[in-house]
Amino acid sequence: MKKEFIKIANCSGYYGDKLSAAKDLVDGGPIDVLTGDYLAELTMAILFNQKMQRGEDKGYVGTFLKQINEIAKSCKQKNIKIVSNAGGLNPKSMANEIEKILNAQSLDMKVAYIDGDDLMPRISDLNQSGEEFRNIDKNMNLNDSDFSPLTANAYLGAWGIKEALDLGADIVVCPRVTDAAVVIGPAAWKFNWQRDNYDALAGALAAGHIIECGCQATGGNYAFFKEVPSFDNVGYPIAEIFEDGSFNVTKHPDTGGLVSVGTVTAQLLYEISSPAYINPDVIAHFDTIKIETIEKDKVFISGCRGSSPPDKHKVCINLAGGYRNGMEIILTGLDIEDKAKVFTDALFNSVGGKDQFDEVSVQLHRTDKEDPASNEEAMASLFVSVKSKDQNLVGRLFSAKIIELALANIPGFFAQGGVKSSGPVIVYWPALVDSKYIKERVHIDGDQIEILPTSQLELEEIYYQTQPIKVEEIEIENEKDINFGDIYGARSGDKGGCANLGVWAKNSHSFAFLYNFLTTEKLKELLPDLKEFKIERYELSNIFSLNFYIHDILQDGVSSNDRKDSQAKSLGEYLRAKKIKVPKSIVGNI
Repeated sequence: MKKEFIKIANCSGYYGDKLSAAKDLVDGGPIDVLTGDYLAELTMAILFNQKMQRGEDKGYVGTFLKQINEIAKSCKQKNIKIVSNAGGLNPKSMANEIEKILNAQSLDMKVAYIDGDDLMPRISDLNQSGEEFRNIDKNMNLNDSDFSPLTANAYLGAWGIKEALDLGADIVVCPRVTDAAVVIGPAAWKFNWQRDNYDALAGALAAGHIIECGCQATGGNYAFFKEVPSFDNVGYPIAEIFEDGSFNVTKHPDTGGLVSVGTVTAQLLYEISSPAYINPDVIAHFDTIKIETIEKDKVFISGCRGSSPPDKHKVCINLAGGYRNGMEIILTGLDIEDKAKVFTDALFNSVGGKDQFDEVSVQLHRTDKEDPASNEEAMASLFVSVKSKDQNLVGRLFSAKIIELALANIPGFFAQGGVKSSGPVIVYWPALVDSKYIKERVHIDGDQIEILPTSQLELEEIYYQTQPIKVEEIEIENEKDINFGDIYGARSGDKGGCANLGVWAKNSHSFAFLYNFLTTEKLKELLPDLKEFKIERYELSNIFSLNFYIHDILQDGVSSNDRKDSQAKSLGEYLRAKKIKVPKSIVGNI
């Protein structure tokens, strides 16, 4: 096994993750770099509201400052670098606040911050230069939408982080960089990788993708959760990255959770579409990866091939999508569908009809059972939601009209609460911008250094073509009824307005059946509520996996859609609950 590596730990998978995780990682064992990922697409809108309500000097992840206050002294003593995207919409202000914390503790540590991701001040000029900011999911120009942009941030890469570390930074405050950039940058700094060392960069990208969501790589949200020894004090993930880009995934000893081929596979499949995973620094081909266990709670990942990055950067745009209101109504007993119609007709007649709203969603979920054994088993859920650019239409008056029906409508109903929080709707708009317009800057020691994107350096273009892997043939005989999840794992999540559903087998034999069985048509048969959506299937035979990319199921992102599970987190377990027929040889091979 290779000797020299850089040990990079991640203490956060989202804004709101465990506050003590940073200190736990710093104190729990040796690490070289502490990273934190806080910026989901919706988080950028949350930080925008913070900036509007609390002042122009805000717009960053405030909890990160509490973590810095706890760990700065230990990081100085142990020479641990800190790299995080907690700067959000205001990395400069966050860097200033960190300087105050360091001064208060009399710590001599160098702070750098990165900016250049914010395209809002330039969006009109870029539009006039021919940038359409076409929605990559809906194929629609931004100017053709009905909404105004609130934020527009390009996903920057890792080279600004490397530059800051090269110049002696101890803490690097990032804005909207790609989730994996906070891992790629330190690895590139450690080994002084060049821009075209694509295989090594691809490996670091895979490492960053695996540890970016915190405990999801160490047993959290794992389909085979009974394999996890303990969910008490689950350890946060650590990547030990070698010079060639191969790496181990592990966690500190004496922590809960699990690191296994399965937990790593699950996270590798999370929130991707094609196995060619695109980043502004490199394209990583996840269908070339090999994953193997080397010891308890340590998995080795190797072989990830890389290609030249694209000449465009992804942009996260959040639009002001108007306002919403809604409520969950519990219906009870007989004639549920008739009761739902009577209630909704009366409600919308009382407010002046459905046509005045920009969007109306009425969903009836038949959770009631025949001859119920309990009061709750007699209940069904009716979700009513409305949206409008006119805040008054969907404000308190709409809620009041629902309450007014309490004694004047069907028997046995009551209001459960809001479908989603009432108030503004944020529309997520993923787009691309020509990389020549990206002006990334590193600020350190009073100096400003501009970082050019790799695609602008006129390097030789390299594209690795994945070699097909032959899948064994399997005879379909002596079938047995099982639950899909008895032998197959799944993990799902949101990709803006789309969702991904990754499915994996534990061995080549059960994958051979899965490969031929789970077509997009079969998936729609098993999950009939997906029938109306376009679904793409991708194959990662190297890790016995399939990935399904489901278009438009989440409308315009987590804030805008009306689904009960607005981030598609439960879609994988929904599939695993379905009954299927498999050859008995598959069951015996678990």
